Amino acid sequence: MEFERINPMTNETASKAPAMSVAQVSAIAAAAATGFAAWSSIGPNARRVALTNAAIALEARKDEFVRAMMSETGATAAWAMFNLMLGVAIVREAAALTTQITGEVIPSDRPGCLALALREPVGVILGIAPWNAPIILGVRAIAVPLACGNAVILKASEICPRTHELIIEAFRDAGFPAGVVNLVTNAPKDAADVVGALIDHPAIKRINFTGSTAVGRIIAKRAAEHLKPCLLELGGKAPFIVLADADLDEAVKAAAFGAFMNQGQICMSTERIIVVDAVAAEFVKRFSAKAQSLSVGDPREGKTPLGAVVDRKTVLHVNSLIADAAAKGAAVIAGGKSDSVLMPATVIDGVTADMKIYRDESFGPVVGIIRAKDEADAIRLANDSEYGLSAAVFTRDTARGLRVARQIRSGMCHINGPTVHDEAQMPFGGVGASGYGRFGGKAGIDQFTELRWITIETQDGHFPF
Repeated sequence: MEFERINPMTNETASKAPAMSVAQVSAIAAAAATGFAAWSSIGPNARRVALTNAAIALEARKDEFVRAMMSETGATAAWAMFNLMLGVAIVREAAALTTQITGEVIPSDRPGCLALALREPVGVILGIAPWNAPIILGVRAIAVPLACGNAVILKASEICPRTHELIIEAFRDAGFPAGVVNLVTNAPKDAADVVGALIDHPAIKRINFTGSTAVGRIIAKRAAEHLKPCLLELGGKAPFIVLADADLDEAVKAAAFGAFMNQGQICMSTERIIVVDAVAAEFVKRFSAKAQSLSVGDPREGKTPLGAVVDRKTVLHVNSLIADAAAKGAAVIAGGKSDSVLMPATVIDGVTADMKIYRDESFGPVVGIIRAKDEADAIRLANDSEYGLSAAVFTRDTARGLRVARQIRSGMCHINGPTVHDEAQMPFGGVGASGYGRFGGKAGIDQFTELRWITIETQDGHFPF
């Protein structure tokens, strides 16, 4: 059986994929366990070669990736190409890590005891990736686990199955042994059963998930029943602080990029602009003009910076946030509600704590502006959220910026830079309702290996009996 993904722009079929059953995915997990036995015994340089080949194979599918993302998610060609660029970088970084999976010798109090701390592959890793940055996050779910010697299963998003299938095709072409790199696709109605069966399967040793906080909680609870560790990168409500001494032109550019890149459908998207009263009027004037200059259009034509949001559900959600804020006294100073997936860049000024947009993740092209009395008040407002993924602070005083950044509860914070910032070698993840654990670089090695203590006795033992 197959299921269809519908193009949000045309309402035509964008792709078809196998609607796998619980029995089918259980067989895939079993095959992955067999693949792990072969892959985990291969040396680091052989793993590096395979991952390097995978990066080349990904680049060779450039046109296919662009077509798939545009038709399945309404993405612009620019966003698809950025996805591919960073996805390839993640694979190349993973290739470089294969010889950095090291251990250490730890001094022992026992005479003649050589104590070793070793990192070893875990087994089969289940990676569950979302649709919004499908190449980046699909690759991230499997690349470092493979570098560490694990077998992987990529559970594709029901929204972009073809995009995720292209990733697995590239990896399979790169020379990985049978069973090492696996794909699961399922109809939306079967998602809970399929994911549950995978988490329950004894071959699956760890899970990484990128997606909503609500689903992340479900996955974590299910995994906890089996004492299986999870790496969770969940929702966000990124604050963007503008202090009185900020370079307003730079702040406006960074805030617009952070709020509206990929139509605001990024976990790191700027959702709350917190600006101190001393510069609020001038910042709002400039930022409103910037947002109004960002046109939206059919992503297939490639003539506008903003394309389509992913579905009508997003349109209804964003519209409801706009309506609620306006009804409670906020001012819509750019954009506004939409009746189609082509939504304008929308700015809401005068956001207060009683409005839904103050706390609820929008995941769309709308951002709220919150006024702060001073620096201390701005920090308080930034931390007034259950989320804690990314943040930003703008000030000409870098020491001040660092002081403020260290007081914001988030996994990442950028001084004089946008909240949307990702690099393959950086530790990426959040706190609170934004999840736990870290993707990226050496931090990923910690997540996808088992740390073991092994001793070698070199002298005769002395025991009390």
